[in-house]
Amino acid sequence: MNLMKSHRRWNPLKEEWVLVSPLRCQRPWRGAVEKVSEEKLPQYDPKCYLCPGNRRASGEVNSQYKDVYAFTNDFAALRPLESSQVESLKELAGIIRSKVEQGTCRVVCFSPRHDLTLPELDLSAVRRVVDLWVEEYEDLGAKSYINHVLIFENKGQMMGCSNPHSHGQIWATESIPNIPAKSLVSQEAYFAKYKRKLLSDYLEWELKEEERIIAKNEHWIVLVPFWAVWPFETMVLPRRLVGAITELTEEEKDAWAAILKNITTRYDNLFNTSFPYSMGIYQRPTDGEEWAGHHLHQIFLPPLLRSATVRKFMVGFELCAEPQRDITAERAAAQLRECSIKHYKSIPSEPK
Repeated sequence: MNLMKSHRRWNPLKEEWVLVSPLRCQRPWRGAVEKVSEEKLPQYDPKCYLCPGNRRASGEVNSQYKDVYAFTNDFAALRPLESSQVESLKELAGIIRSKVEQGTCRVVCFSPRHDLTLPELDLSAVRRVVDLWVEEYEDLGAKSYINHVLIFENKGQMMGCSNPHSHGQIWATESIPNIPAKSLVSQEAYFAKYKRKLLSDYLEWELKEEERIIAKNEHWIVLVPFWAVWPFETMVLPRRLVGAITELTEEEKDAWAAILKNITTRYDNLFNTSFPYSMGIYQRPTDGEEWAGHHLHQIFLPPLLRSATVRKFMVGFELCAEPQRDITAERAAAQLRECSIKHYKSIPSEPK
């Protein structure tokens, strides 16, 4: 098949098609151009509600943390409920349904430094972020009313991040949310049919194909999924069959930190900008079920399309019909492979 012609690709996790239209890359661009912030951030901002020792809007004061730091979101979308409040609301004619949902939301600061993002941290600091993710997943998943834990990060104003201080979030929910629920059903069906994990078989195929692989080490692979929607979307997969980050060995955690620094640095170097994205880590639900077909994986969904100022908008056909992308997964992987793993800010600039 000529992959430079318009074609559709199947996403086995969501069980939906993705339209790929490579020729659209040649069209002239007269759409929105984003402003790129060149503001140099201070190491500490007295007005930042995430910096050590500062007072948050709730009145709570952050500890004088020297490393990673986590706290319950002051304006959490979900909260634990009293037992008397936990009840389903009346179903209306089998069409309109609602139910009370409980949970909790955590904020994870990656560093006390206000001016450093994940790719700019040293490797040992990234590893401490990994350790905190593991601790939070274990603690939250142990709560009786928590059945799913999603660790994620929104980086950059373009992705709705309201504070430049490097941080992520964790939403722990009573219900399994729509997207992971759909993926879990697909993976379990595949496992029931073939007695193998869908993403493990997929990873084996990608390693043979090679053209969508961006980076790899002894324990982890980062690639552009065959069915990617966002221009420079990537997936990070462990080589070993694990369902949750609590199952990782110390060596695997070290290697995960290294591959995270690798891909996020490549992102920044692609357009010499602090690259925006949404990132999510998909793990086994904490509902006590086995979920034998699930394979731990992490995704990065960046919006940038042609440069630091031009992004992909999910509108029109994408909103009303099905996902669509212009850059092929193979071309995106090639561009990311060409990027250095030495951060562009660490390279001395030539004197003007």
